[in-house]
Amino acid sequence: MTLTASQKDVVENFRGSFEDQLSSDARFSSSKRHDRPDGSTLATRWQSSANEHVWFEIAVRPLIPQIRVGILTDDRWKSEDLEEKIEESGDTMREFVEMGFEEAGLEWLEPPVEHYREEMKFFYFSTAFELKRLDELDDPALRTKTRQMFDGYHHAFGPFLE
Repeated sequence: MTLTASQKDVVENFRGSFEDQLSSDARFSSSKRHDRPDGSTLATRWQSSANEHVWFEIAVRPLIPQIRVGILTDDRWKSEDLEEKIEESGDTMREFVEMGFEEAGLEWLEPPVEHYREEMKFFYFSTAFELKRLDELDDPALRTKTRQMFDGYHHAFGPFLE
């Protein structure tokens, strides 16, 4: 399935809005797009100012359609360190991320959290939610939720980045 020109515009506007909002955020040193060649995942990653091996990501998966927000690292030891921080908190991964979301103003009880390795390089913690239609990306409430998730991941993991 290919995207129509209108759908591509919706995705581009969604991504651009977050790239603009976060362009001068001191928590991040830079941002870069990481899109799969087949267009199945269109991701923007913001590199952490605290650790050059950690990024925060907002990804659109337009063919599902789905939004995925999370944190990733190319450092196996940092991934294990983050896992240990979750264990030390006494919370499940869901509860750990839920508390970050709450700090960001998003109430989502035990959100799904995936922890996986991608491309044999990146270690992820992420939360995804599906859309009914791709044009929902224009909805201000959906954009607010996405931003709260993004900030929530930073609240949860930010103290442990160095």
